[in-house]
Amino acid sequence: MTNKRVLLISNSTLYGSGYLDHAAAEICDFLGDLKHVLFIPFALYDRDAYAATAKERFSRMGYDLTSVHTATNPVQAVNSTDAIFIGGGNTFRLLKCLYDFNVLEAIRRRVLDGMPYVGSSAGSNVAGPTIKTTKDMPIVQPPSFDALGLVPFQISPHFQDPDPNSTHMGETQEDRILQFLEENDTPVAGLREGAMVRVENGTTTLKGSSGARIFRKGQAPVETTPLSVLDDLFAR
Repeated sequence: MTNKRVLLISNSTLYGSGYLDHAAAEICDFLGDLKHVLFIPFALYDRDAYAATAKERFSRMGYDLTSVHTATNPVQAVNSTDAIFIGGGNTFRLLKCLYDFNVLEAIRRRVLDGMPYVGSSAGSNVAGPTIKTTKDMPIVQPPSFDALGLVPFQISPHFQDPDPNSTHMGETQEDRILQFLEENDTPVAGLREGAMVRVENGTTTLKGSSGARIFRKGQAPVETTPLSVLDDLFAR
C-alpha cells in the first residue's frame, strides 16, 4: 500500500464560477488540517500576479500559501512545505521551469513520501509520466518531455467530446489521444471540465462533477462517471 496522495483537477475555473470554486471543497477535504501550501506558478508568465491570485483563494480555504519563485532556495522550499499546488497555464513552460529550478526530483520524492500534491490543468499534466498528451503549444523547449510520474497514466485535461454538429474538420482531442497510443503504451485519462482524479490509500477515484474518458492501447475507450474507481483501467 502506497502513502502517495495526489489530486489532479482538469481545470482551474469552471464556467459560471470563480477561480477554483468548483474544486474548493475537494481541495479542503484532501488537504485537511495542513497549514502551508507551496505554489508553483511557472505555467504563467506573470508569476507575481499568479501567486497573488492563488494566495487569496487558498487563504479563503484556510491555508497559508507561498510561491516557490520567491524562495531563496527552491529545493529547500519544496522539502519544508506541507503540500504543493501546481496551477494551470502552458505545460511546456511549466515543465521547463521545473527542470531549470531543479525541483522536479524534489517534488517527486516528497510526494512519494506522502506529501499531498494538488495539480490543476498543466499542473495535472506534469503529474503523469510525460507531457505528451497536453493540448498546449510548445512555446519553449524543456530538456525532456518526462514529467513527475506521480501516476502511471497520462492526463489530457479539458477533454472535449466531438460536436456532431460542428463544421470543423480538424483533429479532435480524441483523435490526438489515439495517435499518442499508436506510438505509446501508457493509458490516458481524458478529464472533462469539472472532473478530478484523487489518488489516496492506493486507490484512484474519479471525483468532481463530470466524467472522464479512458483510453488504452488496442482497446475501445471507456466512459467513467464520478466516484468510479479507475485502477483496473490503468493496469497494464
